[in-house]
Amino acid sequence: MVKRLKHFLFVRHGHNWILLTRFGLVGGSGVLVNLLVVIIVNKLGPDAQAIFADLPLTRFNVRWYHAYSTIAFVVANLWNFQLNRFWTFKSAQHSGWWREYVPFLAVGLLGQLIGLLILTLLMHPGSVFALSPSFFDDSTGFRTRLYWAQLITIGFVTPLSFVLNKLWTFSAVRGHAKVTHI
Repeated sequence: MVKRLKHFLFVRHGHNWILLTRFGLVGGSGVLVNLLVVIIVNKLGPDAQAIFADLPLTRFNVRWYHAYSTIAFVVANLWNFQLNRFWTFKSAQHSGWWREYVPFLAVGLLGQLIGLLILTLLMHPGSVFALSPSFFDDSTGFRTRLYWAQLITIGFVTPLSFVLNKLWTFSAVRGHAKVTHI
């Protein structure tokens, strides 16, 4: 039984482990890009907790941290797409750039919407999931709630993103990719 499981995981699906590793490395670089953009726009822009836009007919608001997260998403999404397209899912059988980017962006937007919900739960002072302002008091970069909330959000959204991108965005190269070892 164990022998069959090992064969199933490491022989039959060995290629997926390589793809997952590459996707993880690209994603890791994307996390750094995302966080760097959040840090830059947070330093240059208004207070992250300030209201960016009022949601009409509700008691809710879009905060600047939602805008910062979305700006970081767009930059990191383009970064990750380019690296995944030319390295992780490298193939001579790619579809056109826009034909692959639109689904990648759609997957990313789904992840971003889920991420904004998670970010709100971590940042909103009335949420039971809010990061403690007594520790995350924004006194230093390492104690800035927005940065930790963004990092935690990325951690939750990444697995969904991998599966959807493998099955949909890069489906033209699924099963056809020739892996060159790292």
